[in-house]
Amino acid sequence: MTNHWIDIKNTDAVLIIGSNAAEHHPVAFKWIMRARDNGAVLMHVDPKFSRTSARCDFHVPLRSGTDIAFLGGMINYILENDLYFKDYVLNYTNAAFVVGEGYGFKDGLFTGYDPQTRKYDKSKWGLAKGPDGGPVIDPSLKNERCVLNLMRKHYSRYTLKNVSDVTGVSQENLLKVYKAFCATGRPDKAGTVLYALGWTQHTVGVQNIRTSTLIQLLLGNIGVAGGGINALRGEPNVQGSTDHALLYHILPGYLPVPRAPWQALADYQKANTPVTTLKNSANWWGNRPKYMVSLLKGWFGDAATPENNFCYDLLAKLEPGEDCSYMYAMDKMYQGKMRGGFIVGVNPMNSFPNTNKMRAALDKLDWLVCSEIHHSETTDNWMRPGVDPKNVKTEVFLLPSAHRIEKEGTISNSGRWLQWFDMGVKPGYEARDFGDLIVPLFNKIRGLYQAQGGTLPDPILKMHWTDKFVAAEWTRRINGQFWADGKVGNKQYKRGQQVPAFGALKDDGTTSSLNWLYSGSWTEEDGNKSKRRDASQTPMQANIGLFPNWSWCWPVNRRILYNRASVDPNGQPWNPQKAVIQWDGSKWVGDVPDGPWPPLADKEKGKLPFIMMKDGHAQFYGVGTADGPFPEHYEPAETPLKSHPFSSQLSSPVYKFHTSDMDKIAPPADPRFPIVLTTYSLTEHWCGGGETRNVPNLLEAEPQLYVEMSHELAKEKGIKNGDGVILESARGTCEAIAMVTVRIRPFTVMGKTIHLVGMPFAFGWTTPKCGDSTNRLTVAAFDPNTTIPESKACCVNLRKAEKLTEIG
Repeated sequence: MTNHWIDIKNTDAVLIIGSNAAEHHPVAFKWIMRARDNGAVLMHVDPKFSRTSARCDFHVPLRSGTDIAFLGGMINYILENDLYFKDYVLNYTNAAFVVGEGYGFKDGLFTGYDPQTRKYDKSKWGLAKGPDGGPVIDPSLKNERCVLNLMRKHYSRYTLKNVSDVTGVSQENLLKVYKAFCATGRPDKAGTVLYALGWTQHTVGVQNIRTSTLIQLLLGNIGVAGGGINALRGEPNVQGSTDHALLYHILPGYLPVPRAPWQALADYQKANTPVTTLKNSANWWGNRPKYMVSLLKGWFGDAATPENNFCYDLLAKLEPGEDCSYMYAMDKMYQGKMRGGFIVGVNPMNSFPNTNKMRAALDKLDWLVCSEIHHSETTDNWMRPGVDPKNVKTEVFLLPSAHRIEKEGTISNSGRWLQWFDMGVKPGYEARDFGDLIVPLFNKIRGLYQAQGGTLPDPILKMHWTDKFVAAEWTRRINGQFWADGKVGNKQYKRGQQVPAFGALKDDGTTSSLNWLYSGSWTEEDGNKSKRRDASQTPMQANIGLFPNWSWCWPVNRRILYNRASVDPNGQPWNPQKAVIQWDGSKWVGDVPDGPWPPLADKEKGKLPFIMMKDGHAQFYGVGTADGPFPEHYEPAETPLKSHPFSSQLSSPVYKFHTSDMDKIAPPADPRFPIVLTTYSLTEHWCGGGETRNVPNLLEAEPQLYVEMSHELAKEKGIKNGDGVILESARGTCEAIAMVTVRIRPFTVMGKTIHLVGMPFAFGWTTPKCGDSTNRLTVAAFDPNTTIPESKACCVNLRKAEKLTEIG
């Protein structure tokens, strides 16, 4: 989240899209209701009517997988009607930057596309450069290749009719949303966008979010109270897990993972340290060398020295283009290229798409270690229905895991707040938390290396490690420490003391930090800030509910990111009634500002607000994504359409997929599978249900797999409410109970009726009579940037079942 949960109450318009916030974030939803009490308009754009829809001013159903078309129409509406916040856009975005001659777009494809590799040469998309190597900027916007003009041209195709034809949303409903949300494009108003997995789990998931960025920047809604683009995380520590590099392509603090072309540390630093020619750009990633060296120092301690590149040479290097995401790991497993593995805290045999392949892949391991609090479809895969355990070679080691209330430590919630939780009760019997599992295991491996030697022992033996897991110790290490006596400002620090903030980190090996973003969370002066529970605020902070002394927030306790964009170039709030920060003539007051520099009007020292961007401007036009510098509508990998009005390029030309015998994608408008399926979570069950299906009262509340369908589809198929149903996709079949409801309605798309059905994914075969995984149906097609699967849109068919075997 660019903002935080409480800040939602400050908004004038809430656009909930790709999320069922009331059911999946019921406690946090109170802040949305607080906004409504304050006069905000609430809009829910989602394929089905839900408890979120019931709390909103209006619900707009759209066909799953058409969010970019919907939002692209809003961009066109803003530009055509001159509704954008001009001072904000011209001062703080790259709207006036000139794009180089290499960029072009024609019939759904950007320049640089190679159909053989299915990839773009992104160097074709570069900005025009001046004599000094910096960007060419035309404040008059007369150059036809200015970003704003190219954006206007790009989205001119997204007319109300075209958007309506593709999304299935009536032009009346489109205008209802567009008018309500675009009314926030003025200094005294703000609108917020709330999304979740309903946006990310698509082959265009990253571009879904990018499209909302374009809208929020046009309207001046980034950095302000009540604004932002806010990801509603589905679990309490999803934010923390990504911050600390759960994903393969980043290191902690969103540092790029080393790759083969960067064999030396100097190569890495040069490739990943941006340089700007703009004097008023903070170019904060220019500090990346400090963060990388401090991370290496945190990993290897005294063994990391300038002479050995701080042990950078010991790190594995990914080959260019190599994908080590979990879906590619499962594909390698299916190909027999893995012998064993650890699966902890996830149930892929239930929650991953194309589940039949996932289960077959797991059978090919020689050994598997799981650590869980309950048996699951993954731990018990070797004895699933239809499989003879004698024919499964995998030796499974099931270790008892501690429950979340049986351990202590921190979580980082959606709003980036770092909060400490204490152990409620000690783990029962032999159960261990994850730290107490990994640290002794690592020490056992170290002991074997010390006693027996082995290939490349240094990364293991030189690691700055610990004898046992203590959460507080690792929290201190994450903050960072001095490895030599040093001075910050007027204060002297000794070796071993905590660094006060990431501004103290250095690239010479005298400091460490296991995650630069969290520097400042545990200091010598204030101790463990994640334990703070002080509700005090200044009057200015209290006006918008910052609560700066309650827990701690990365970075440096800043509650609203890019808050320098909430003020004009003189440092005065665009909206004084909901000021986030303000320049009092000598310093900033309010929230912690995005850097201490004076306002932009100070020609010598002032800085632009988007400090993480090389040139300081927010990006309408960005060359970092794999699928284009502007978001473009593409159909899901499986689509009921043969064409759409935006181009002849039906689906994303660069989405990822696998080619095994179990990876099947139905062709466009396949008559065998004419119905769109989308999936979702339940309030009563936690994600795939591995934990909550073992809680009797929760299972009683939601006891079995069902499929929601419209009355029209049910009549067409001869199905009544409560009937058993067989669903089929190109990958498999699934049984469910019919829920015939007005919550889902047919769509009129490109002149024909398209039906959509919805199913939860919380059920699995280990719970008797509840049904099996919905993901037996879903498609293994992936976003080219993140490799997240398209779980929210695939094509199926269904029929009434004479008899059900999985639900009794």
